[in-house]
Amino acid sequence: MAPKITSLTKGPLGRAAVERTAQEHAQIFAGGPADAPDHRKTAYVGFSDRYYDLVTGFFEFGWGESFHFAPRAPGESFAASLARHEHYMAHRLGIKAGMRVADLGCGIGGPLRQIARFTGATVVGINTNSYQVERGRELTERAGLGHLAEFVVGDFMDIDAPDESFDAVYAIEAMPHAPSKSGAFAEAFRTLKPGGRFGVYDYCLTERFDPRNPHHLQIKQDIEYGGSLQDVVYPRQVVGALREVGFEVLEARDMAEVSGPHVPWYQPLAGSRFSLTGIRSSRAGRRLTHGT
Repeated sequence: MAPKITSLTKGPLGRAAVERTAQEHAQIFAGGPADAPDHRKTAYVGFSDRYYDLVTGFFEFGWGESFHFAPRAPGESFAASLARHEHYMAHRLGIKAGMRVADLGCGIGGPLRQIARFTGATVVGINTNSYQVERGRELTERAGLGHLAEFVVGDFMDIDAPDESFDAVYAIEAMPHAPSKSGAFAEAFRTLKPGGRFGVYDYCLTERFDPRNPHHLQIKQDIEYGGSLQDVVYPRQVVGALREVGFEVLEARDMAEVSGPHVPWYQPLAGSRFSLTGIRSSRAGRRLTHGT
């Protein structure tokens, strides 16, 4: 169940800090001289933490415990589509009971709990944001899954774990926060046991994106600003970064291109579905949340 709107004030920021933190986040996207350093990359941990200090409570209220997208079958609930997307990842990676698995950029642990419950594996969530880690621990204990989960405050660009620590590693829409795809993938490769698998759901541009089209560029910039993301790139660049660090790429495809009738992954953002839960993502619901 989503938290009550009144609980959103219990996050890591006091009321006086919210506006200042939001302004600091916006300034990073304001631009500057062409030769100025990109603070999204040079100060990526603080950049990401600032964003999640602001939005985590609202994400949990408006979206749930799993901060990602998923295509949905007609008649399938939103929550069920997210869980199916997470179970599919576990299935493709061959995660089983007794394995030790890493979740890079675990958020508050929604996918971690689903995969731990689904497989019986021990899942270690790695996240730079201390508030999300504490919230993840709280929700995991409440779910009775503390024996299958660990949460670590850490950076997936420099994982505090020996080589060959994990039987499998995954990242669900967390890699867009990485200042270097190859740097993050290299850490996944280093900490995987020989023969282990790494699975990634990542934001990517489609081949229809035209970098010379101002409208396309504005959409890309708005997505990066709204999600506190680094540069969103083409799928071929993600695949290239995987191969660069030593991975054999077994499968790479557009998860939005599903066969048969389906509800688009972005439908919840459109807010066109009226229900007691769907109203949170409606235009009126977003205005109410923003005003609050």
